[in-house]
Amino acid sequence: MQNFLLFIDKLSTWVGRAFSWLIVGLTLMISWEVFSRYALDHPHAWAFDAMIQMYGTLFMMAGAYTLSQNGHVRGDVLYGFFRPRTQASLDLALYILFFIPGVFAMAWAGYSYAAGSWSINEHSSITADGPPLYFFKTVIPVAGFFLLMQGVVEIIRCVICLREGDWPSREHDVVEVDVDKLKEMVHVTDADLGRGGPVGSPAAGSAGSAP
Repeated sequence: MQNFLLFIDKLSTWVGRAFSWLIVGLTLMISWEVFSRYALDHPHAWAFDAMIQMYGTLFMMAGAYTLSQNGHVRGDVLYGFFRPRTQASLDLALYILFFIPGVFAMAWAGYSYAAGSWSINEHSSITADGPPLYFFKTVIPVAGFFLLMQGVVEIIRCVICLREGDWPSREHDVVEVDVDKLKEMVHVTDADLGRGGPVGSPAAGSAGSAP
């Protein structure tokens, strides 16, 4: 079972990494369009639509990856103080009551939107000669599928935690800042920071992550 969970984690991570390259493309496109508009006086009518679609695709396809890394924002500051079984009970209820129905509805509606868009060869109406929309709308059910699959994995993790009393391991990707490594490099301890425990631990007031 653990191998299956880690496989889905790796799949979500691979998809997230692959689509993260859209950041590079989006940066280059915006830079070129700004230069073309103001330096060459030659703006492109389709550029705005293309930028929206690239950003939207990146945002949607990163959902499963973020969930696999336990990186979605949680507003409940008390979550980090709960025992693992209490956290799992809360997460399981939220997944079943809100996450699964919501994501399933998104994937189902997205499929209808995409099918309708392909059938009429839909193009953007924001500009006079807008790019096609059917590729972009197809991303909705695809992103919903990956997010739903990762959500099922998280539900299984909740069940395992309820049975064993501790969270099972998950696939970890690189993080933007390794806080512990940074503290080690600058020779700073938790006591120097006035904390009662490691950064990110319940003693430090960590809020955790949520679906």
